[in-house]
Amino acid sequence: MNGLSLCEQIRDAQDRNLLLCNHSRREVGLRALVTGVAGFIGSHLAERLVQLGHVVDGIDCLTSYYPVETKRRNLSEIAKSDRLHFIEKDILEADLGNLVSRADVIFHLAAQPGVRASWSTFDQYLRNNLLVTQVLLEKCSEVGKKRLIFASSSSVYGNAERYPTREDAVPLPISPYGVTKEGAERICGLYQSNRVVQTVILRYFTVYGPRQRPDMGFHRFIESMLNNSPITVYGEGKQIRDFTYVSDIVEGTIRAAESEVAGETINLGGGSPAELNGVLEILRGITGSESKIVHAKADRGDVRKTAADITKARNMLDYRPAVKLLVGIATQVQWQRDKLF
Repeated sequence: MNGLSLCEQIRDAQDRNLLLCNHSRREVGLRALVTGVAGFIGSHLAERLVQLGHVVDGIDCLTSYYPVETKRRNLSEIAKSDRLHFIEKDILEADLGNLVSRADVIFHLAAQPGVRASWSTFDQYLRNNLLVTQVLLEKCSEVGKKRLIFASSSSVYGNAERYPTREDAVPLPISPYGVTKEGAERICGLYQSNRVVQTVILRYFTVYGPRQRPDMGFHRFIESMLNNSPITVYGEGKQIRDFTYVSDIVEGTIRAAESEVAGETINLGGGSPAELNGVLEILRGITGSESKIVHAKADRGDVRKTAADITKARNMLDYRPAVKLLVGIATQVQWQRDKLF
């Protein structure tokens, strides 16, 4: 990292008059590799990196977990920039040596998401969450790259004993998905402890906002309300989640890359724990919907409550989530309304 943070290197480049016209292929700032770049969070991260003057190599195999057209649409604006180089490829089939060797920092967001599906298609979770992570880290060690930011999940905590939950809580995942994310964390720890790759593990807490995956709660609820169709709620709606707006997650993720932190696991939460039933009432107020709520059996692996202790993120990364829940929900509603109408 040449002893400079990402922001410092950008400023240095600017001072040397290296900012270029839109059609130039010359690199400015750093080159980042973003895996899972066409996803909900990955596309926002890539956009922000480009805005900061970086070049992004983004890789995504566009799996059919949700519509491929949605993922392509996630990249529709940033694809216009010559600072994004999109590789549509499975990581296990890509020329990783070339991608990793030219990257200054790697953001590993690619994963098989979803708690519910992990019970029936566990083989995909083993491949895409564990094997892919190990192969990427091994390639990093081979070419001498030492900085990888890994996107993990609050699912590793399961039903934690304490709330807010600190990073030193013993992981007790209660879903196959959570097990694979914990396993991937441990693989990162192995490469860190052997001093071949610098890793930072970020545990994301219930991310929401524009481009949220169609299978996620907010997206489903808003879509139903805008169509005045029944809303399916799994369980009694008393689950509590620490909702985190996507721009706050992106900010924390970039701060982790900018920092000198290595070998640490850090929570990124929004500071807005709320009960699901309360969120539904907020959504009713924003949308004016009279959709009927239909309760279904609670999902296996659905935790009762999440709440992030973000003291470590605040101290190490100066991470301070800025988007309040009401504002964030209203923004997502408007995004889905625009997309629908």
